[in-house]
Amino acid sequence: MGFLTIYQDNYTDSTVISNRFIDEYMQAANDAQLKIYLYLIRMMSARLDTSIGDIADKFNYTEKDVVRALKYWERNRLLILDYDGHKNITGIHLMDSNTSAPVPASSVMATYPSVTAPFTSVSSPARTVAYPSVNAAAPAQPQTQPFSVEKPHYTADQLRDFKADEDTARLLFVAEQYLKKPLSANDMRTILFIMDKLGFSEDLTDYLIQYCVDRGKRDLRYIEKVAISWAEQGITTQKQAASLSGKYDKDIYEIMRALGKNNIPTETEVSYIDRWRKLYGFENDVILTACERTVLATDSHRFEYADSILTSWHKAGVHHKGDIKSLDENHRRSKTGRSAMSTNKFNQFTQHDYDFEAIQQALEKEILTN
Repeated sequence: MGFLTIYQDNYTDSTVISNRFIDEYMQAANDAQLKIYLYLIRMMSARLDTSIGDIADKFNYTEKDVVRALKYWERNRLLILDYDGHKNITGIHLMDSNTSAPVPASSVMATYPSVTAPFTSVSSPARTVAYPSVNAAAPAQPQTQPFSVEKPHYTADQLRDFKADEDTARLLFVAEQYLKKPLSANDMRTILFIMDKLGFSEDLTDYLIQYCVDRGKRDLRYIEKVAISWAEQGITTQKQAASLSGKYDKDIYEIMRALGKNNIPTETEVSYIDRWRKLYGFENDVILTACERTVLATDSHRFEYADSILTSWHKAGVHHKGDIKSLDENHRRSKTGRSAMSTNKFNQFTQHDYDFEAIQQALEKEILTN
């Protein structure tokens, strides 16, 4: 691609970012989108030329990453892309962010069908004229969420455009090798959603699929959930994903699986596990025993339920798995003794016997009813 001409409404000779951009646009944009937009502002302010390739080289992105970011800002009406007769981007018209309105993430796909195939080099001129003018845009409320995870329904034409790109075709081929099956139309829609709506690059999508397969998960629904989790945590590069996946030790993932959880641990979940391991000092076998009892008892609020068990064990002085057996046996004998004593009419003494199981059950009942 050749050099681009960047021009702006209300030109100034300094690099200025409006408060409205910070308040209403920054939260929803990912790392790549922000870097590229700020770089465009800088280049425009200095009256310097640039190109898709130069931007890609500067930030170590692919040209497709750059084009995808440009189209993101075009969807949000902060810029308009110019094309030549060969469908190459030739110009970027930076709009005044104080007069533009951010587009709600949940409405982008329905309102702007041209952006649903961002994997070819550019959109066709026939499609780009479908964008309404900035002045005609209805005011939109600022986004309160980083992004919407609503999955659009991609048409057959959009899938065809998606598959037509050479790099995408390579990714789909690699995905089939990882998943050991031909990709269905729904499978491809999921991958398109991950790249289009969640903003994953081809490299990050490739790593995502490999990451899930390495953990024995080949279901695209599971892969989609992991992708959403990464997006929520601001993951935009393979390096960040690799750092996140290595953040927790294998014991934490073993506890997660024991509770029926296959997601990357959240901060709240890790705080529970840290309390059990560090504050209570339990070894994994004790924690896993509590997890087993939790799974048998409930399908919901499992971390809270397991926490009530482990808290009661900690108060009862449990240190090792063998202590649990002793505690259970003492409790059984205690119940038997109380039952016998309750039938003895000569028993005049007040009994002080703490029923740990009753305490635990009370805690669990309170959790499950909240």
